[in-house]
Amino acid sequence: MPGPHLTPFERGQIQAYVRHGLTPGEIAQKLGRSPSTIGRELRRNGTKNGYSAETAQRKYENRREVCRPRRKLDNPSLREYVKRAIGDEEWAPEQVAGRLPLDYPDDLTMRISHETIYQGIYGEDSLHFLVVCLAQARPKRRKKGQGKNRRGPSIPNRVGIEERPEEVEDRNEPGHWEGDTVVGSNQDGFIVTLVERHTRLLHGVKTNTKKAAETAQAVVATLLDRPASWVKTITFDNGTEFAQHELITSELGASIYFADPYAAYQRGTNENTNGLLRRYLPKGRSFKDLTQRQLDMIVEQINNRPRKCLGYRTPNEVFEQHRQERLFALRA
Repeated sequence: MPGPHLTPFERGQIQAYVRHGLTPGEIAQKLGRSPSTIGRELRRNGTKNGYSAETAQRKYENRREVCRPRRKLDNPSLREYVKRAIGDEEWAPEQVAGRLPLDYPDDLTMRISHETIYQGIYGEDSLHFLVVCLAQARPKRRKKGQGKNRRGPSIPNRVGIEERPEEVEDRNEPGHWEGDTVVGSNQDGFIVTLVERHTRLLHGVKTNTKKAAETAQAVVATLLDRPASWVKTITFDNGTEFAQHELITSELGASIYFADPYAAYQRGTNENTNGLLRRYLPKGRSFKDLTQRQLDMIVEQINNRPRKCLGYRTPNEVFEQHRQERLFALRA
């Protein structure tokens, strides 16, 4: 195996030994280097005026720079795509990396890993402004912390998730939803969120209170116009705002189930999507002046984010595909 590269100090020693008339073999012996290493150094980095340590080091550094692989983000088109997707669309680096093959299927130069994007954001001053656009906008990268636990109060006639049909877990068909409530600062406003497990499509409805009656009406109003095949089950957390789940069942015909206490992972789709919503409406933000129209705009942007679990398609794209397939089936 080749030895380590010559250091600037060693090049200074070579310069001194050459001026004293030592042969390459003698210099190699004094430096503990191979004679071929010294011979190659004199041939490659010497000049017609002799050997200069400063000139030799500069030649060495220039060759290293030329040989260094070109960084992915040096590609202007790729760099602008990353800046636009993360800075304007607020996509995550993993979504950017996964979406590129769909947007540029024939351009192999438009490829990058999410890790390279992270390294660029945290390693380059010109991209560091994108840190604030990341889901975890930290000045330095660190391991994710533990998630919080959630309360599990008693709910009348509650049906646990253990009784939910197995096909819900598979995500092979649309029509199975997860629901939760996002709370504004000082509980001055609330958002009922509903996420479809197969398409990851999000609906959000602002409510003024967490009263069970208002929450139930918000869920019914949101899903009432959906075909029955699109509203088969809903899985809620254990908040008392979902206590009137039987009203939802009577209006929509959907079966309602509740996750286990302190088991947010059982509604992972909803929890993750609420995390996206929090990027626009962070904790501590008042919902008092938030309008439904403003909320609808945020929800639409989230539904247009590519998702890894969808092959980097968006929830809207997957939903539209199912809608077209349904229309085709009805015409057949």
